[in-house]
Amino acid sequence: MNMDDTRELLREIDAYVENLFAPSDEVLEAALRDSRRAGLPEINVSPNEGRLLQLLVEIAGARRILEIGTLGGYSAIHFARVLPDDGSLISLEIDEHHAGVARNNVERAGLSDKIEIRVGDAHELLAALVEDGEGTFDLIFIDADKESYPAYLDWSLRLSRPGSLILGDNTIRGGSVLDPKDATARATNEFNERIAKDPGLSSIALPLIRERIDGLTIAKVL
Repeated sequence: MNMDDTRELLREIDAYVENLFAPSDEVLEAALRDSRRAGLPEINVSPNEGRLLQLLVEIAGARRILEIGTLGGYSAIHFARVLPDDGSLISLEIDEHHAGVARNNVERAGLSDKIEIRVGDAHELLAALVEDGEGTFDLIFIDADKESYPAYLDWSLRLSRPGSLILGDNTIRGGSVLDPKDATARATNEFNERIAKDPGLSSIALPLIRERIDGLTIAKVL
């Protein structure tokens, strides 16, 4: 099988799984459409990954979620839809324009009571969460600037408890982590290696199919 055939097969498999397990709806489509119209980069999680994130919330029984990187709110909507009635999500976004688009998408989804979007540098916002004693989270989803993944892992460990899940998105990056040559790949590789070697974590990096092979690193705090 040549490379073009392999890519087509991957697209077909991705579509097969999406049609079975992650059918979209108008709210999700509108969130993607409005994000695109507002000029946001099209780097949101895939529908299949969105469904995987929801399943992890359900399996973990998560009630309190921290998301590092909001973009247009697409993943936040997925998360919040499966939270219990008293559940909540705090999402951190550095770009005010992105945050505004996300707030509109969240409001249309009827989830403004569950999702709080905080704007600012994630490092400063994470430090404030710790300093203000806002407690721990049941699930932390890291999906922001890749060079900061190791630092975000440090903050996540401080904001978690035994049983918490720490998730890192885009951690295979088309295979660039196999031989990291740029800062992004090196930081992602360091993130994966630290999680894999931490005796306080039970973890795996799960390859995911999109336009290329990417991945989600999943760690449970022991």
